[in-house]
Amino acid sequence: MDIIQAFYDKLACQYDKLFLDWKSTTREQAVILDRLFRDHGFGDTARILDCACGIGTQAIGLALLGYHVTASDVSDGELAQAKERAEESAVTIRFEHADFRTLSETFSEQFDIVIAMDNALPHMLSKDNLEAAVKSITSRVVTGGIFIASIRDYDALLANKPPYSPPYIHKTDKGQRVSFQTWNWEGDHYKLVQYIIDDEEVLQISKFECEYRATRREELTNMLIANGCSEVVWKFPEETGFYQPIVIAKK
Repeated sequence: MDIIQAFYDKLACQYDKLFLDWKSTTREQAVILDRLFRDHGFGDTARILDCACGIGTQAIGLALLGYHVTASDVSDGELAQAKERAEESAVTIRFEHADFRTLSETFSEQFDIVIAMDNALPHMLSKDNLEAAVKSITSRVVTGGIFIASIRDYDALLANKPPYSPPYIHKTDKGQRVSFQTWNWEGDHYKLVQYIIDDEEVLQISKFECEYRATRREELTNMLIANGCSEVVWKFPEETGFYQPIVIAKK
């Protein structure tokens, strides 16, 4: 996980620049997740673990809606940001450093809902590592609980393996901010370079590098079923309003 930790430790203090308004995004995504939770019989009394919490984008939004949230991540840099932002938002969240391949080493308890959003699972660069993550995550879900994750639409992306992602261009009070990624494909792996260009009072260009393994929906579905999930469904952006496909697995 060293490459992942280094990527997010470096990106942590600028991660919010990937959004026009990060605070608004936390609220909007929380509403989407809340709707999915309630569609599956859960309300704000549900115990939630965000096992790839980053700077708290989903965890803080859900806590603001009244959910009891525990959050973990492998990046200490992002955890520090998440803790600071939770304090600013006046919400109480338990934060822990944890690798989502070995969650039971940190959490002895199980949760009603576990989430891993924003394309976290494809950081697993081999089938064995992905299976270890799925086994670990599902072990922390109570019987009758659900696991929710979002990943890029790799079924579509693998068809033509685009060399870059479309840029996000955000107008600000002081100019504009542009973020985009370049993708260098090798089989079903790709090396990603994230660029953030601040063209405001002073031009600033930042660059962050990482690697992903494109995970097809069928592969993840089969792993979830093999690890104790009785039902797995996929929902797409046009249905949920979320920017990536979402998988919902019931244990």
